[in-house]
Parts: sequence; C-alpha cells; structure tokens
Amino acid sequence: MKSRYDVVVIGGGLLGGSLALGLARDDVDVLLLERDQINQHASGRNAGSLHFQLEYRMIERGIEAARRAAEAIPLHLEAARLWQELSASIGPSLGVSQHGGLMLATAVEDVRRLEAKAELEQSWGLDVKVLDSAQAHDLAPYLSDSVLAASFCPTEGKANARTSAPALCRAAVQAGATVLSRAGVTSIERHGSRWRVVAEHEGDAVVVETDAVVLAAGVWCSELAEMMGSYVPVEPVALTMSVTARTAPLTPYLIQHAGARLSLKQSVEGNVLIGGGWPAQVTTLPNGSIDLRGRGQLLADSVAGNAAAAMNAVPAVADLPVLRTWVGTTTLAPDQLPVVGPLPGAPGGFVATGGSAFTLGPVFAELLGELVQGRAPRLDLRSYAADRFSGTAGTTERAAQHA
Repeated sequence: MKSRYDVVVIGGGLLGGSLALGLARDDVDVLLLERDQINQHASGRNAGSLHFQLEYRMIERGIEAARRAAEAIPLHLEAARLWQELSASIGPSLGVSQHGGLMLATAVEDVRRLEAKAELEQSWGLDVKVLDSAQAHDLAPYLSDSVLAASFCPTEGKANARTSAPALCRAAVQAGATVLSRAGVTSIERHGSRWRVVAEHEGDAVVVETDAVVLAAGVWCSELAEMMGSYVPVEPVALTMSVTARTAPLTPYLIQHAGARLSLKQSVEGNVLIGGGWPAQVTTLPNGSIDLRGRGQLLADSVAGNAAAAMNAVPAVADLPVLRTWVGTTTLAPDQLPVVGPLPGAPGGFVATGGSAFTLGPVFAELLGELVQGRAPRLDLRSYAADRFSGTAGTTERAAQHA
C-alpha cells in the first residue's frame, strides 16, 4: 500500500467502481476504500431500474414539484447513453437491457398526470410519448384491463444490481486502480494542500495523503462530509423490494405507475423484481439516531401494498411465488434532486449522492472524473450543487420550499 494517491474514492458501490475505472483509464493514481464488502449496501440492494421518466415520488405532489425534479433530466439523458457504453465496454456482467419503460395510468387523474409529465419531459428532450389503452395493450398485452394509458420511454430498462458494481471494480483494478475493501474511514483532515485519509483495515491503520477525496458512500456521505468540514444534508430512506420465482418470459419492459409506488421488471433468469419506493423502517440506535449499518425492517403494509400494485398492473404476477423480500437503503436530498459536485468549504473534496443514484451512477462518475482532473464538466451542475442548502448558491429558498 502506497502512502500517496492522486485521488481517494470512498465507497465501493456502482458509483465508486465507475469512478475508479474512469480515473484509472485516464492514468490517474486512484485508491478506492470500501468499509465493508464491495456492493454490500445501496448499489447491491436496489432493484436495478434504469428509469429516465420522472418517478411517482417526483410527480405525486403536483406539477410544480415535478418541474423541480425535471431539472435532473439532463443527467438522465446522459446516463442513458453511458449505460450503453458501459455495457459495450464491460460486457454481460452488467446485465444491461434497455428495451424501454412503461408508466401506467389506471384512473382519469393518472392519465392527466401522465400527459402533463410527458409534456414536461419532452420540453427537456426526453424521448417519451403517451399511448392510449389500445396502444398500450398492443405493446404489452399482459397489462391489466384497467390500464387507460401509458407513457413509453424507449431508453429505459434495467441492469443487474448484484453484479454491476463488482464488475466495475474488477475492471478498475485491471485498469490500474487500487481497491481496498473492509477499510472503514475514521478521519479525513486537511494537511497543507492535501487531504490525509485514515482508514481501519483488519485492525491496522491505513494512512494516505491525496490531492482529492470523492465521497461516493451513499448514506455515509453526510458523516464523511462533516469530517472534511462540509455539509451534505441527505437523509437515509429505507425501501421495500421483492423477487419472485422464475417464470417464462413475461415482460421486456420496466413498468412503473403514475398513481402508485411501483417498479416491475423481469431479470434475464426469469425472476420478477418488484419495488417502487414502498417505505421500510430504518434501524435506530439506543440513542435514537439512525443506525447506518442496519439493514432496516420490513413493514407488512408496504409488502402487501407493493404486491397489490404489481398484481393490479400485471395480473399474471399473482400466480408467482415470492422468493425473498428485503430492505434497501438509499439517500434523498430535501428537494429530491441529486447532490453532485464540489464539497462546500473543502478544496479538493467532491461528492455525489441523492435519489436515483443507481440509474445515475455512470453519469455521476463521469462528471466527478472531469472535476477531479480540473476539467469543466460537460453538464451544468448548479442545480445539483451541495451548497444549494447552505445559501451560498443563492437557491436556499427553493430548497426550503421542497423540504
């Protein structure tokens, strides 16, 4: 283990692996530190949706909240391209399939919501169109008769959440990155013009100096940012997911709903993955604070509600036995937009976290890679800056409206 690296990336999930790979390919000397096993947390516990339409959580509070959420669409457009590139570069271990996605409407108010959503998305350049009931059933005859309309986005799809991050980390190592798992960071301090990062690995202290530190650690980003004297106000959110037994090919599409929490897709092996944002219970410590290492607890109402939403959309799902139901923990910012860019008050510090982090992982990695190397990012990051919550970006009022 060397004592100095150009960049230290903290977090061994999809984002950390993607970033380490990109930096290594640019001949940057990069060290990735992961406190547990690679892919043990959010990247490995989500359902692997590649959703580029606005999700239900972004449109349920009305058009103004949807307009704010739509400011992330440039990230989604770039992510759609990068997932294709990564799949071609890394191969089938990513499990990428982009056959399209349907967001369903089963009530008149849902249809109106879909139409307003599609108009908003189209204004940002997203390829999406609203299908009537007949068109939706022609495309997907297994949908419930209750489906009145559906918006279709041809670039949506899925990736394999179990294998993507490990594959990217392996590729990063092959490209020259150093990856150290079971290395929990205990301190990050400024020493002159560099950062000194200390991690505990198998009972020993690992101490390295670096020009740049990138936080790609999901729910731990706030805690790590505090070590660097900065502020990233994201909160852990525990969500419910289930997987059924294998069945014959049922649907090639990612299926969501405009009036209910639902994501549904079929894996290459034939299992049906069901999620969509149904809450679970975060684990708490005796002092009442959230246990970031906890796996969360299932809520019976969420499990039943998620299953009902799936069966109401695709009735054939009712015949499939559920193999496993689990809790995944993600992070959300108060305004539900991602947090991407420099850490306020921490020169050489960068962060990416927030909602849709699995879908956006590759584009987060690309943008951070540009910033770390002193290049201007290809997208305007002002809407996603961490300092929008501190008032220094002039957007405090906007953030407060969505808190």
